[in-house]
Amino acid sequence: MAGDVKHDFHLVNPSPWPAVGSLAVLIMMIGAVFSMKPQATLFGIEGASFGHWMFGLGLLSLLYTMFSWWKDVVKEAEQGDHKPVVRIGLRYGMILFIASEVMFFAAWFWAFFNFSLYPHHPAADISVFWDSLGTAGVWPPEGIETFDPWHLPFMNTLILLLSGTTVTWAHHAIMHGDRDGLKKGLWLTVILGAFFTCVQVYEYSHAAFGFAGSVYGATFFMATGFHGFHVLVGTIFLAVCLGRAYKGHFTPDHHFGFEAAAWYWHFVDVVWLFLFICVYIWGGQ
Repeated sequence: MAGDVKHDFHLVNPSPWPAVGSLAVLIMMIGAVFSMKPQATLFGIEGASFGHWMFGLGLLSLLYTMFSWWKDVVKEAEQGDHKPVVRIGLRYGMILFIASEVMFFAAWFWAFFNFSLYPHHPAADISVFWDSLGTAGVWPPEGIETFDPWHLPFMNTLILLLSGTTVTWAHHAIMHGDRDGLKKGLWLTVILGAFFTCVQVYEYSHAAFGFAGSVYGATFFMATGFHGFHVLVGTIFLAVCLGRAYKGHFTPDHHFGFEAAAWYWHFVDVVWLFLFICVYIWGGQ
């Protein structure tokens, strides 16, 4: 028929989510600005109060956009719109996303190494910065009691390494049509991811230093905290895959949704290994 599709590409239907998502981010940024400027007022409303409400509204709108948009993508995949050439494009997109995440974490590692290798930083002439370092040339700064890397951090390392094997088991099960193995592997991975988050929260609650008042604390919590956030996101990603598995999604030749989650999870594993070695062991001695 004349209306039949004669190519392997997927032309998406008009979608409101790019516009809605952009508006949500704009609202979030406006809220963030007013939250950081409590002395400002708008229509007689205190800036901080107005900013908090705006940021919350923008965040909820963005979360709803993400849920709805990805739901549409899953629907497209299950109705056969993601042909092989489309899946190649999706793979390239996921690879580029992970590459951008690598650069993101490289910035935090750079900051940590900069302060640890060169405590005599030019900015040390500023009294506030000098006070944050404690004694120039000493790392960690005097007065900082670091974590024992072979206690909770080592436990979390084992948890993530084990989760890497369970998600690989789930992937192997998909390739061989073993849906029971897929569900078991995903259940174990999600549980291990949640356990990692709980251990990190417990670790943070017993930290002998804070985010403010020391450059060590700032760089430590930014690097490990953002990684913890990525673990949480990856756990949710895999939990969604688990729900899809129970709905009968994923086949040996059509499972990019799970594959993307597995790539992301392995990326999280590798970043943690670098954090454990560089921040906890080397940087905490």
